[in-house]
Amino acid sequence: MSKNDVRGVPNPPLSNVTRRGFMGGVGLGGGALGTELLENQALAQPAGQAKLLGPGAIPVTLQVNGKPHNLTVEPRVTLLDALRDHLGLTGAKRICDRGTCGACTVMLDGKAVYACSILAVDAQGREIQTIESLSAPGQVHPLIQSFINNDAQQCGFCTPGFVMAAKHFLEKSPNPTYEQVKKGLGGNLCRCGTYMGIRKAVVEAGGRLKGGAHA
Repeated sequence: MSKNDVRGVPNPPLSNVTRRGFMGGVGLGGGALGTELLENQALAQPAGQAKLLGPGAIPVTLQVNGKPHNLTVEPRVTLLDALRDHLGLTGAKRICDRGTCGACTVMLDGKAVYACSILAVDAQGREIQTIESLSAPGQVHPLIQSFINNDAQQCGFCTPGFVMAAKHFLEKSPNPTYEQVKKGLGGNLCRCGTYMGIRKAVVEAGGRLKGGAHA
């Protein structure tokens, strides 16, 4: 048996495997937004020849919530870890760390993506928006208020990801029905099972946001 074989089955050649192709083939099992999130992940990856970086820490500049942040991180650091551990923006949560639950959802150039599945170095030059951008002194964002009104959280760990996914969804579908929300937020999971409250909150927020114009 060749060392390149496993149990007598030849390994497929790797020369034609790309990161975009791999992400496109991964199964999420979760509705319209789940499929779109996979597509957004693929588009977020830089095209062309890979550039070798590291292995030590390198300078990285991230544009987060309208402000540039200069960091020094290892190339393997994900956007999620950069946000949480280096910038103190802990709204995006780490649960599965495999791009399946949606708790780490943020916006990248206006599209919802899983921050755990994107490297910080690949997010340079992109507009990153986290749930912290929706808060202002003495003011509650209409989308967040709708979550409060409908008891759309229990432990709250998945809530920031749902809020950011809902924001992206409402910008495309400003006046959705309950069933549309059910399908549209399929890329996010709630272990407490507060789906009914979440869906009602997003329907209510559609009217509050008036077509997603609110920042």
